[in-house]
Amino acid sequence: MRLAGKPEDSTRQRYAAEAHAIRARDMDFRWDDVPMHYIPGQMVATHVYNCMHLLLPEGEKAMSKALAQALPLIDDPRLYEEVVGFIGQEATHADNHGGVLDRLAELGLDPEPVVTRLNRILDVIMADFGGDQVRHRLLCERLALFSALEHYTAVWGKFFLESEGLAGSGIHPMLLDLLRWHGAEEVEHRSVVFDAYQHIDGSYARRARMAVLGSAALFATGMATLAWLVANDPARRRSRNPFRRYLAPVLEGISATRRKVIPNLTSFLTEVPVYLKPGFHPSQLDGMELAVRYLATAPIKDTAC
Repeated sequence: MRLAGKPEDSTRQRYAAEAHAIRARDMDFRWDDVPMHYIPGQMVATHVYNCMHLLLPEGEKAMSKALAQALPLIDDPRLYEEVVGFIGQEATHADNHGGVLDRLAELGLDPEPVVTRLNRILDVIMADFGGDQVRHRLLCERLALFSALEHYTAVWGKFFLESEGLAGSGIHPMLLDLLRWHGAEEVEHRSVVFDAYQHIDGSYARRARMAVLGSAALFATGMATLAWLVANDPARRRSRNPFRRYLAPVLEGISATRRKVIPNLTSFLTEVPVYLKPGFHPSQLDGMELAVRYLATAPIKDTAC
């Protein structure tokens, strides 16, 4: 197994120390009574989470495809099993977030234009061409990219599990469970893509480059998606008050961040140095105890893999 350059000894030790079975779970979600603004009175905070409902599942489908391509190259039985479990978890995430998007369309906010544009971008990222060596390098690039993005989902997953601001915001309980369930599984499988990348390639230079590019791309895509959602919100479209249409959403977002209803955008700056430490391994991140505790009591519909 290849696990990075000189820091590989400490990385391998952390990999060996964190043995956690990864399995798919399905939750019993119902969206029929979910309103447009499922965080009462907080349009921007609601749409921040709608960004996640839109972006994460599509990205996770691409990530799962890349890991499926990587499976034949993984000769470590434990890592192989974890990758298979990871792919199963991401499939259930996409299915359940899709229910929220269907509900938004019913309420007058059809996200199909955003999904279509995102899929065009992902088609470019996932495009294969050239011979075996070129395809292998492309796979390594994708795994490095997705490893960096998984760092953010693990950080945000911990936020969903522990944020009193989010829990006390009045958010619809079904949406709170969705975020906590997804967040708990992101924390649970936080190391899988990183370990797969280390096993197949492990280049620090590639990891660093794709972390910077991926962070910038995720921030830009997220902000563009949020702007689209706010601009097309039915309540905002009906308003002719310039303050309510333009300034109020900005102030609302700042307030929601301060009250820890939504994650802070500064994570795009603060987490890059954490991820780029030469001896970094995702097992260093906190939150596993919170994740295990939540999953032990979550309303799981089907525990079979």
